[in-house]
Amino acid sequence: MKVSFTDIASQEYLEALKFYNLKRDGLGYEFVIEVDNCIRNIKSYPSAWQKLSKRVRRILVRRFQYGIIYSHSDDTILILSVMNLHKEPDSWKNNNKGNI
Repeated sequence: MKVSFTDIASQEYLEALKFYNLKRDGLGYEFVIEVDNCIRNIKSYPSAWQKLSKRVRRILVRRFQYGIIYSHSDDTILILSVMNLHKEPDSWKNNNKGNI
């Protein structure tokens, strides 16, 4: 199954990585490992996670205050947001109007 990120999701991911790298040496690496685990779980069980709308779901990132918002089809997973859960809960919708 192919996985791709929207431009906004890529930017959010990199910003979170930078934040955690500044917070503590190696913490950014730990964040990446947890996000990778989430993506592996999505690939294995794309319909298993919390439904946010008809086509969009969210998986929570273990140990970190982030959720991965995604949609999926038979052969593709599109990461719409790597969302800081302290933000406005619907902020991902404003950034992904064409994808939801």
